[in-house]
Amino acid sequence: MAGKYTFSHGGVIRGPRNEKRLSLLFTGGDFGEGTHVVLDALAKHGVTGSFYFTGGYLRAEAHRSAIERAIAEGHILGPHSDAHLLYCPWDDREKTLVTREAFIADLRANTSALSRMGVVCEDMIWWIPPYEWYNAEIAQWSREAGHRLFCFTPGTLSHTDYTPDDAKNYRSNDTIWNSIFDYEKTEADGLNGFLLLTHVGAGDGRTEKFFNRLDAMITRLKELGYSFASVPQLLADAPETPEED
Repeated sequence: MAGKYTFSHGGVIRGPRNEKRLSLLFTGGDFGEGTHVVLDALAKHGVTGSFYFTGGYLRAEAHRSAIERAIAEGHILGPHSDAHLLYCPWDDREKTLVTREAFIADLRANTSALSRMGVVCEDMIWWIPPYEWYNAEIAQWSREAGHRLFCFTPGTLSHTDYTPDDAKNYRSNDTIWNSIFDYEKTEADGLNGFLLLTHVGAGDGRTEKFFNRLDAMITRLKELGYSFASVPQLLADAPETPEED
């Protein structure tokens, strides 16, 4: 069981738990003020990051230098929906809000934009859905289009680093940090096989920027014995559907 993958609603949400290896992945949409900070930390530690960007992020001139740098430094770039669509209602995940045609067109627009920037097709097979919210139908459409859907591993608050200061769901940097390392300490498999998601920006609405802690986080993870893999590397042997027990 330790080497198996974890699925949810047709998407992979965790890699094998039989070794201390995880993926650092980053999404970018409306904001990207921390992308160079992220790249600096990854370069310092010799870690390959996996970046998933919306069409809006890719088209913003302010992000051009960071995108070109990420490609030049050998990081993975992949799709995150061109228009950052909401695929299903928050209160009814089984209902799909988009047509298959609209879904495919949006995903293709995203991959086409990445391709024009020099991203190779193999790096775009794996992708993470917008809002990290999807259902089994979206995962199926994705497979039919030649892509594999994955999402972050639940259990920590790393994905809440976008929350604005005045939001009801605001989580401080300390709260996020503690959630990661408390999970690592208390769970039997720690962060083995984790798809650990943070964002490359949070905008002016958030004073604390968790990307400023990435350097320290990688240092701590290394001290704990973890190694790092890109998302395609971590999920290289993942089956298309959940494995049989």
